[in-house]
Amino acid sequence: MDVLNTIQKLREELNLHNYNYYVLDNATITDYEFDTKLKELQDLENAHPEYFDAHSPTQRVGGAITKNFQTVAHTQRMYSLDNSYSKEDLQDWEVRIQKVLGDVDLEYTCELKYDGASISITYENGKLVRAVTRGDGFQGDDVTNNIKTIKSIPLTLKGENHPDKFDIRGEIILPFAGFEKMNQELIEIGETPYSNPRNTASGSLKLQDSTEVAKRPLECLLYFVTGEKLPFSSQFDGLTAARNWGFKVPNEAKLVNSLQEVFEFIDYWDIHRHNLPYETDGVVVKVNRIQHQEELGYTAKSPRWAIAYKFKSEQVATRLNSISYQVGRTGSITPVANLEPVQLAGTIVKRASLHNADQIEKLDIRIGDSVFVEKGGEIIPKIIAVDLTKRPDNSVPTEYITHCPECQTQLVRNEGEANHYCPNFYGCPPQIIGRIQHFISRKAMDIEGLGGETVALLYNNHLVQNYADLYELTVEQILPLERMAQKSAENLVNGVKKSTAIPFESVLYALGIRYVGETVAKKLAKHYKNIYALSKATLMDLVLVDEIGERIAQSVVDFFENEENKTIIERLKSYGVQFEIIEKVNLNATDKLSGKTFVVSGVFAEFSRDELKKAIEDNGGKVGSSISSKTDYVVAGDNMGPAKLDKANKLNIPIISETDFMGMLNSN
Repeated sequence: MDVLNTIQKLREELNLHNYNYYVLDNATITDYEFDTKLKELQDLENAHPEYFDAHSPTQRVGGAITKNFQTVAHTQRMYSLDNSYSKEDLQDWEVRIQKVLGDVDLEYTCELKYDGASISITYENGKLVRAVTRGDGFQGDDVTNNIKTIKSIPLTLKGENHPDKFDIRGEIILPFAGFEKMNQELIEIGETPYSNPRNTASGSLKLQDSTEVAKRPLECLLYFVTGEKLPFSSQFDGLTAARNWGFKVPNEAKLVNSLQEVFEFIDYWDIHRHNLPYETDGVVVKVNRIQHQEELGYTAKSPRWAIAYKFKSEQVATRLNSISYQVGRTGSITPVANLEPVQLAGTIVKRASLHNADQIEKLDIRIGDSVFVEKGGEIIPKIIAVDLTKRPDNSVPTEYITHCPECQTQLVRNEGEANHYCPNFYGCPPQIIGRIQHFISRKAMDIEGLGGETVALLYNNHLVQNYADLYELTVEQILPLERMAQKSAENLVNGVKKSTAIPFESVLYALGIRYVGETVAKKLAKHYKNIYALSKATLMDLVLVDEIGERIAQSVVDFFENEENKTIIERLKSYGVQFEIIEKVNLNATDKLSGKTFVVSGVFAEFSRDELKKAIEDNGGKVGSSISSKTDYVVAGDNMGPAKLDKANKLNIPIISETDFMGMLNSN
């Protein structure tokens, strides 16, 4: 037998043993036998580098070093899930679904919600080509080298009926046994143990040395396949297909036919989740049929066809030692409870948010109290009650501060708002630092080589007073600072220069206008096209923009009326920062559909729904999410939702096929 054949047979055999052990939990050979075969393969590959294969089992041991993780756009956006905390929330969700889909038989897929680090893995022609973290949902970090070391993730797929290209989503988790073993090893050498499995799993993905990642007992639980022309028509069939392709898809998932069966699944796992080998904090319920998912679509943040039911949070009692006050970048004051350290849901909790003065007064929270703490949504600790039976005799009510803890300016509280604010917007250090930190963040200017701690360092050394000052920094100014070397100083200056290419909508978000988040910034940028037009907009002009309310509009007006803001914007312009939308030229674009609103519904033969929607927008039309009296046409494919069909007929809205639609575009 020739060398190549031997190598290929060893690879196939080792892949099968990996699958049996790490996916099926059913080892068919001993560790010693596996290691012997792996060593044999390694020796053959080293002796014959011409037969190198990036998908060989030998590549799982790591060795690649990643200094900077490249940012990669997701082919399909990674949405977050809406959360529910009661069965009534799920009933309301079903009512909303039925309003869109009408009287159809609904199936649901119930899956456990795993507490790990989200990942999206791309496969082409049956081979793993890329793995990207969730990031902000639109783009994440390329961690392919690290993901390849996780043995429950197939490098090459089983079977042949998988799509040529698809993405599969899942959670990178660290089972309890592996987490405890890692911590025990740290304790034995006198090091501080890790705080919880989820954070440890997430941090593992960003280790620069993949050899270190390979040493960690990480696993990947997969739960969603996305792509074009998928060979199944439901979520549950998708899980089955993924299992057959070699992925570790948890067997706890269940297909049910009613909300009552969903409740039974939840009740069972609320008790039995503690027997699982890894963390789970709830149940994800999904409308099963993909056609129904497409009909329901998405909100700005979440799929309408899925919801997460969160298990009741764990609670503990501890002592409130003191209350401190934090100042945010908008001047908002947040009271923070400093607690006697206590173990809660796998982490040591020392601090908890008290939200605002009203919350402190409502619960009558006092220093020295024994308080009950829980993790809201299993993430952020919060005080939910006081044990009055243990209140000290000398206890006195908490008096909320009247002046800023940082700059001593008297606080203000606007009518109708819960929070107190420090009005010293341009002189209060945490506000200044916070605005600059927001400006450089990934969703904003995404400045490489500059982090939050460095911003504070630059401010405290009087090198920056606002974010425009960043563009005048020199390597010579930065070098004397603590922890700054020649290369890091150069990276910082170059990162600032590169940020001038960031598009206008991100720049607008970066300015930190109160109430103008990422989505609002995109809407304003798209509507006004440039900063000049936006700065001249009146309150009434702004309110007339889609989804812009009076509170946002007033904040925008106030921002552009401020002389210091005007000066900063002019400075940013002079450095080359983008303050207008650069329209992408589409040679096929027309205005044939100008003034017309279309709703796309059903499954199409020639085009995907996204392709049809893009064609509408490229030709001047508007895509509506639901049918109303303002809808001009419904482009209908097979299996159009009965509720939409009924509504279109009642409103006498023309229903056209994809062929009719293409005819509209091709007409003179």
